[in-house]
Amino acid sequence: MNGNGGWLVLVGRILLCSIFLMSGANKIFRWSSTAAYMKSEGMFAVPFFLLMAILFEVAGGLMVLLGFRGKLGAWLLIVFLIPTTLIFHDFWTLEGQEAQMQRIQFMKNLAILGGLCVVAAHGSGRYSLDARSTGPRRDEAPSR
Repeated sequence: MNGNGGWLVLVGRILLCSIFLMSGANKIFRWSSTAAYMKSEGMFAVPFFLLMAILFEVAGGLMVLLGFRGKLGAWLLIVFLIPTTLIFHDFWTLEGQEAQMQRIQFMKNLAILGGLCVVAAHGSGRYSLDARSTGPRRDEAPSR
């Protein structure tokens, strides 16, 4: 990647993972209300799934942010986001304004999934811990 492309990938990773890191922290500090909401949506084994959600969001978010095993981090977030989207943004079961709001949230999650697929396919880019561990890139001249 030449020019500013490396910086754009970094900015993209920061923006992409910020929602997961904020959401994971919110779940930690608002465990009871999050658990109640999950239960109201028909979830079972709420403590287990809430803990797994926190782990996937925080671990995956940090991995993407830092570019440390970024592809794996993106896959963790993809695996988290697919069932979350289907369970909590089921606009097809609703009507009126609530259906419209959940459709927007559903589509937002699809857009986020698209960004995560790009990271899963192409990695974390030049400005990442992954790039530091692999040495000079083919499109960069080695330092002498």
